[in-house]
Amino acid sequence: MAPDPREGCFWSWGLLLWLSVGSTGDAPPTPQTKCTDFQNANLLQGTNLKAHFLLFTPSDPLCGQLVEESSDIRNLGFNATLGTKLVIHGFRALGTKPSWIDKFISALLQAADANVIAVDWVYGSTGVYFSAVENVVKLGLEISRFLRKLLVLGVSESSIHIIGVSLGAHVGGMVGHFYKGQLGQITGLDPAGPEYTRASLEERLDPGDALFVEAIHTDTDNLGIRIPVGHVDYYINGGQDQPGCPTSISAGYSYLICDHMRAVHIYISALENSCPLMAFPCTSYKVFLAGHCLDCFNPFLLSCPRIGLVEQGGVKIEPLPKEVKVYLLTTSTAPYCVHHSLVEFYLLKLRNQDTCITVTFLSSSVTSSVTITIPRQQRHGKGIIAHPSPQCQINQVKLKFQPSNRVWKKDRTIVIGMFCTAPLPVHDKNLP
Repeated sequence: MAPDPREGCFWSWGLLLWLSVGSTGDAPPTPQTKCTDFQNANLLQGTNLKAHFLLFTPSDPLCGQLVEESSDIRNLGFNATLGTKLVIHGFRALGTKPSWIDKFISALLQAADANVIAVDWVYGSTGVYFSAVENVVKLGLEISRFLRKLLVLGVSESSIHIIGVSLGAHVGGMVGHFYKGQLGQITGLDPAGPEYTRASLEERLDPGDALFVEAIHTDTDNLGIRIPVGHVDYYINGGQDQPGCPTSISAGYSYLICDHMRAVHIYISALENSCPLMAFPCTSYKVFLAGHCLDCFNPFLLSCPRIGLVEQGGVKIEPLPKEVKVYLLTTSTAPYCVHHSLVEFYLLKLRNQDTCITVTFLSSSVTSSVTITIPRQQRHGKGIIAHPSPQCQINQVKLKFQPSNRVWKKDRTIVIGMFCTAPLPVHDKNLP
């Protein structure tokens, strides 16, 4: 490898010297970093585990170095004084490298000064889903043995953060179980549902697997798990159908996988952007949309959880509550984040039928709408609207009465009342 040409006028001299010394045969060759990519398997190969551990460091985020049994991981650039993040993919039907993994690792290393270790178990996760499930315990044991070597180097259990995708989330839970819940954090990105919804706590991810466990749910009606599995469980857009994903099976593979993989892309976005991905505890998604959960007082004492590399998700209470369902809305494309606002309308006069009013926020050619329903013989209705820009950047607010009788093209009904709006959370302990 030639010296860096950015060394200016000394480069030519250095290059000539390198050639001269090299010609004598006295100096060893310049060491080359050997990068290793993920394995590829096929349906016939996808039975044995063949797990690989690939180390990525801040100094070379694009180069995965294979940690072999005989190697000293410190010689590969591992820094025992930094935090360690393990990324575990899930089921790989076709035996290919996860398409999202490179971007994910790069975003992690940009957001945190840490060692990142990708667990490549493509062979063990390929073929039949139920065979991959059978490999979860085996992989959990193998990762546990690997972590034991890191602890010998001085790594603390509390500095280890496992990020598991789909089936990989339950692998992380298994590892955490083996370490008696003393690992620092486990993040489950849409933890797998099939075979796990009715599984025991020992078999799946649960709050006892780490000091802090969080899960992001985006496909609870198909490939993801419905039940809460962490201290904090984010149900994005209710946890089922994600905006921007296909709604017809005619879209093929994208229809099957889009909602499930949205958790990964939202987490990447949280790593890459500073815009808010804040959520609010509530009894259900319907109740949240109706505007009944406006702060995080119960149970978080006003410290609203946030997606991303925030200590304990931004929750600042001890002991941590368990299996708290929190809700947030997103846009259909990256960076996905929105500002949630409460919108309310107060009627001046009671009406004998339901009153529906559509509220629209406009800013920079972006529009967001929500319809408020005021029940008959009541004065007040409210709801939650999500907009990419904060309220101070909204240029226009439109209110439109929606007539209940659509037979008449022209409805001359006059609705008089008062409109109010407030950004969420309405009480924030971090505000002055």
